[in-house]
Amino acid sequence: MWAVLALALCTLVSCTPALEGEDLACAPVEEERLVVYTSHKQEVWWPIVKEFEERTGIWVDVVTGGSSELLQRIAKEEQSPRADVMFGGGVESLASYEDSFAPYISREAEAIPEQFQDPDGLWTPFSSLPVVLIYNTKLVGEGQVTRWSDLLSPYFQGKIAFTDPAVSGSSYTSLVTMICALGGDAEEDLHRFAANLDGRQLESSGDVLTLVADGTDWVGVTLEETALKRIAAGDDIAMVYPTDGTSSVPDGSALVRGAPHEENAKRFLDFTISRDVQQLVAEQSYRRPVRRDVEPAEELADLEELLLVDYNVDWASQNRENLLMSWAFFLGGEEEA
Repeated sequence: MWAVLALALCTLVSCTPALEGEDLACAPVEEERLVVYTSHKQEVWWPIVKEFEERTGIWVDVVTGGSSELLQRIAKEEQSPRADVMFGGGVESLASYEDSFAPYISREAEAIPEQFQDPDGLWTPFSSLPVVLIYNTKLVGEGQVTRWSDLLSPYFQGKIAFTDPAVSGSSYTSLVTMICALGGDAEEDLHRFAANLDGRQLESSGDVLTLVADGTDWVGVTLEETALKRIAAGDDIAMVYPTDGTSSVPDGSALVRGAPHEENAKRFLDFTISRDVQQLVAEQSYRRPVRRDVEPAEELADLEELLLVDYNVDWASQNRENLLMSWAFFLGGEEEA
């Protein structure tokens, strides 16, 4: 009886977030383990990791955090990698840490449209995430916010919810999307937008929805998935796809270079884009699957009907550091020399 109870306990704790220095006595041998760093919320990663464990018998340690935080951690651990997989984060953020990852072309890649693939296999896509604008329905009238240029209006100065793009991968994607949509000088557009934030940005992407819903801010920038989730929950917000263009850049996963459990990591990457998991993504969230043979939820707008900007992932990753430096400079309120 005690043996059965011990086994049950191991099953329950195996895919819980790992604690620093934790070494459970019932953990399996190294060949049957996997360490996943993820920026996804638990409601996203938990059912996937749990199902992976049950199907493969592999014990998964999960470490959670913000995408930038975890990417920096992976880079610091380069000489002695602890993680096997980075699960989550915009693909341009993953690409900007290319030295930390090893190329891998998934055996499921044939089912993924070319627009969602990296030809070099540096990252594996997970879901497609359009950027949207939101507004408080009690404070802003319908039609007052329809495009990115509206966020540069003095009318909304100091009333815009936007997350620090150095902390949030999705916020960085939003910033590049805005630059592409406005189509002007990137530095000038960054400066104008930063000025309209009144030197204020948020530390968590979840705060964007909360502050717009409670009226602290009137408008905000977020992802389609999170906006629809809060609208369904009854929050006083509405969502619009910018008429001057949005993006639908995938978030993804990547194999850590020198991963201690490389083969298990590859199996996990394959699993994240398997038909079963992608069907789960479509049915249990407002995320868009990246497989051709899985349809998105009916309530999602047809992607072909949206105006999509020409979002260059390589450019976004290669210019990430420079853009973030300019953004920090402009947001600090310093005058240009």
